[in-house]
Amino acid sequence: MITSLDQLDFNKTYSYADYLTWQFEEFVELIKGKIMPMSAPSRSHQEISILFSKVLIDCIENNHLECKAYAAPFDVRLLRNPNESLEKRIGKTDKEIYTVVQPDLCVICDLEKLDDKGCNGAPELIIEIVSEKSAANANRDVIEKYAIYAENGVLEYWLIRPTEKTIQKNILNPSKGKYEVEGFYGINDTVSSTVLPSLEVEINYILR
Repeated sequence: MITSLDQLDFNKTYSYADYLTWQFEEFVELIKGKIMPMSAPSRSHQEISILFSKVLIDCIENNHLECKAYAAPFDVRLLRNPNESLEKRIGKTDKEIYTVVQPDLCVICDLEKLDDKGCNGAPELIIEIVSEKSAANANRDVIEKYAIYAENGVLEYWLIRPTEKTIQKNILNPSKGKYEVEGFYGINDTVSSTVLPSLEVEINYILR
């Protein structure tokens, strides 16, 4: 039984089946089979997460949307390997899944992707709060996850930068399989969602 991160080989490739057997207190993500430890979030990070969670839930409930919003820790299994055919991407077993992430916030509108273990596939919207404490976590959000979310078809990806008090909104270009930056929004701006047209966020409220 794996009860400590020290028992794991960080050079090894692990699957979601392995991930399910681990029993330790630390949170980790798997990025293409590689272990990525997560640092404890700062107080400001958690304040932003709670405020944004409220905005998302109010939007979904007030507009009677058939969507669900979740905050970390919440496992999202991403199935796609861009080198595989579509047929091989469907119906993957736990042993065939190598990327498991815990977005700070996500919205899923295809409710068939939800099960007791989390989300099995790409959410429509993912929001990451870029870490002020850990350069490794920040780079993961801005570089690695940016590419992985695009590969897996996450339609919209927001990056919140608390220090700069900005939100970067990225929209997926399906034909290119890459994000295009829709805009950068500052403290006096309001940003709206493309996949959830009823969602409008006053940045001053979130990053006050």
